Amino acid sequence: DAAHNFADVGALGLAIFARWLGRRPPTRRHTYGFRRAEVVAALINAAVLIAVSALIGREAVARFLNPAPPHSTVMLVAAAAALVANLASVALLHRHRAEDINVRSAFLHLAQDALASLAVFLAALLARTGIGPWVDPAVAVLIGLVVLRSAFSIVWEALNTLLEAAPADVPVEELASSVARRFSGVELHHLHVWEVGPGQRVLTAHMKTAVTSLPEAESIAAAVRGFLLKEWNIQHVTLEAEANGCGEKGLLGQWK
Repeated sequence: DAAHNFADVGALGLAIFARWLGRRPPTRRHTYGFRRAEVVAALINAAVLIAVSALIGREAVARFLNPAPPHSTVMLVAAAAALVANLASVALLHRHRAEDINVRSAFLHLAQDALASLAVFLAALLARTGIGPWVDPAVAVLIGLVVLRSAFSIVWEALNTLLEAAPADVPVEELASSVARRFSGVELHHLHVWEVGPGQRVLTAHMKTAVTSLPEAESIAAAVRGFLLKEWNIQHVTLEAEANGCGEKGLLGQWK
């Protein structure tokens, strides 16, 4: 638990720095801004959690092989202090946890820390009983498994963002179908959706339409952009209007 909390001090510092960097405006070199720094920070934090969990697991195995009574008084005081601090931090981040992966990563760290501190506190109470030498490493293994589960989830989400996967709640086939149902005669293809960073979604597509005048095409494109923002929460949409199609087949098009 101490190792986990020590790692979280650095993790929270990195999360705060990444959030500050992610709010900086775009530059000529970084035209999308720095929002992806928060994804990188979440990935680093998750990797650190995995490493710390592995170290805790190794120590727990050693304790199982060579049981020794833990220092119950130190455990009790440290766990009680950590529990209070972690619960206060969880309360501060609770309402912001859904904002992005970086904040969610920090929130999960602290929520798991609170559970871990509670488990260590209970283990300290049982330390002087006959099962005390076994409770300490068992709790360590439990903490490690809980942390690993969430850490791998964050790694998976961060890697998908870095690999420019479509957001999990945006199935591209359904998105294209919804546009076709809403706007008669409009078809999207060569469609690509990704997240530059937390909450910053981007879509590019070819838009086939029956209209031939530029003002009409621009009017339809503006309506489609408004629809995608309202229904799919996609803020940055670039549409290339086509009257006769580009000759490419398939929803996603082909890279050449």
